[in-house]
Amino acid sequence: MTDAIGHLSTTRLVLLTIVGLIVLAIVAAFVGRALVRRGLREPFIVRLINRASENVIDSIRRPITIAVLDEVAEVLQSGHYTRNIAAALQENHEEIKRMFAEKIKQDPTARHIGLLPFHDRIINEASETTLRVLLEVLSDPRTDELVSDLLRDNITQIRMAVRARQDGLPEAPLTAATYRDPGMVPPAPPW
Repeated sequence: MTDAIGHLSTTRLVLLTIVGLIVLAIVAAFVGRALVRRGLREPFIVRLINRASENVIDSIRRPITIAVLDEVAEVLQSGHYTRNIAAALQENHEEIKRMFAEKIKQDPTARHIGLLPFHDRIINEASETTLRVLLEVLSDPRTDELVSDLLRDNITQIRMAVRARQDGLPEAPLTAATYRDPGMVPPAPPW
């Protein structure tokens, strides 16, 4: 037996042990369920395995959650969302221009535009101007910075909430201004 596992690295041995415990927990859950269905109490060993597997899952779940959160945060912070939105708007330029024209015609405060001569041309120019200005705003690096700040603040708030829940503390409602306050520096993540 020792020769069979002697060539395994420590990491593989730990993973093999974890997989074995998970399989054992699943089997114990099925056996316990079958016994309870038949009206019998769960045997002590099944309760013990179930309790141990719950403890193992609870201890593994939080670090995995934090690791996944970090990966998602990295992906979110590296994106250029305003450029993507601008590209989608340019791709659907004509449809969006027609939609703006429809909304302007349906707007109750702009109903008198229909009385003007060449009102369709005025609405068309207003739609085109609105779309062009929107594209320029989305292409501006300041808008990209705004979205990055928004994501950074939200990610910091999510990290603090996960950490508070992990430590058993109540979640304090924090705002973006709290993170930018020089007196309040978000604590470094423990991961």
